[in-house]
Amino acid sequence: MEQSLLKSDVISLLKNKIQLIKTSENGGIYLVGPIRLPVNLSGETVVFQWYCWLEREQVTENIEEIIGKLSSTNLSEYQQSSVLVYGDFKNNEDALIRMHSICHTGDIFGSKRCDCGFQLKKSMQMIKNHGTGALFYLANHEGRGIGLFSKAMAYVLQESGYDTVEANLNLGFVDDSRNYEDAISVLKTLRTKPVTLITNNPKKQDALKKSGMLLLGRTPLWGDESEYNANYLKTKVSRSGHLKEEESCPND
Repeated sequence: MEQSLLKSDVISLLKNKIQLIKTSENGGIYLVGPIRLPVNLSGETVVFQWYCWLEREQVTENIEEIIGKLSSTNLSEYQQSSVLVYGDFKNNEDALIRMHSICHTGDIFGSKRCDCGFQLKKSMQMIKNHGTGALFYLANHEGRGIGLFSKAMAYVLQESGYDTVEANLNLGFVDDSRNYEDAISVLKTLRTKPVTLITNNPKKQDALKKSGMLLLGRTPLWGDESEYNANYLKTKVSRSGHLKEEESCPND
């Protein structure tokens, strides 16, 4: 895109909505937002503030250069993560956060093979009821990091008796390869005060603690158990170390 084609009002509007988070000497994260996003939540319209981010190995703070480079890149072939923010997330003393891994089958199709769709909607409702919080939707986490096509192959194995962990391992993957560094960088940009984490997964909790982010506590998120996902939920606890009890002092 030629720089001369960019209108001054376009540059001005985007300049106020895009910020650069430096994560290395040359690389970083472009964060765009906030954008007003009314959401249908259990029949009620709830207004969140939406941000989306994009990691790049080479970054610039020049808006014209950013648009020029991105418009020549087919970003529709790549997944980008985003975050829904509710209330005064920056300043409120107590905020709930959820690091939610994308689940194409559960979040979109409402699959009962897992509890992901339930967790997505439930955590959004919890954040709304709490008054302040943020839901991070992590797009590169499908199938605990193995991708959608590999997840489909893992499902084939699961239909023959393999559990979730065994299926991933037998396809040459580790049980869980998810990384939370980019999401935590965005979190720290949006909020410096402590947070309460909605999760059953101790790895998410550990990632936040290692980053230096202070936790006020952890809120478990279980539910929607059925004949279709009972073994999946048991495997989360017995094989992947997921926790059911609530902890109040995770930084000790």
